[in-house]
Amino acid sequence: MERIYLVGYMGSGKSTIGKALAKDLGFSFIDLDSYIERRYLKKISEIFEEHGEDGFRKKENCLLREISDLERVVISTGGGAACFYDNMDLMNKTGVSVYLRLSLDTLVERLKCAKAMRPLIQSKTDEELPGFIQQMLDIREPFYNQATYIVDNNTDDPTIAVKKIEELLKK
Repeated sequence: MERIYLVGYMGSGKSTIGKALAKDLGFSFIDLDSYIERRYLKKISEIFEEHGEDGFRKKENCLLREISDLERVVISTGGGAACFYDNMDLMNKTGVSVYLRLSLDTLVERLKCAKAMRPLIQSKTDEELPGFIQQMLDIREPFYNQATYIVDNNTDDPTIAVKKIEELLKK
């Protein structure tokens, strides 16, 4: 196992858990969204504005392919990355993928506090948020569920998810 990809909805802990997991394993860590921003010298929101979602997803797919050659790396993908092109297939062929699954209630609680930093939900009221998240999960979960492993992460302690992933990787 040279590459571990973390997938899941925004707020599922991919970056936090990815950093801790990489440190434990002695691997490098790459946040795909940050990698895209550094490569294009623009924020994700600016790429969306200039090129639309299709343009962004093409760039995301291209850079995912690029980093899928790296070794000894934990890669945190953006919330939608698993759902476009053949991205899940690519991740499963070049490494181990882990879906960090959270309950709707946990996602709502986490994202209520982070709406300002999340363009996709910025304009949603607290009342609209659960319905919106559920609607997105209905679309995205069939992709997330293709992951090699599914880890429930309904706790605020990232070390629990890291331990679960490490146990799965030993099998």
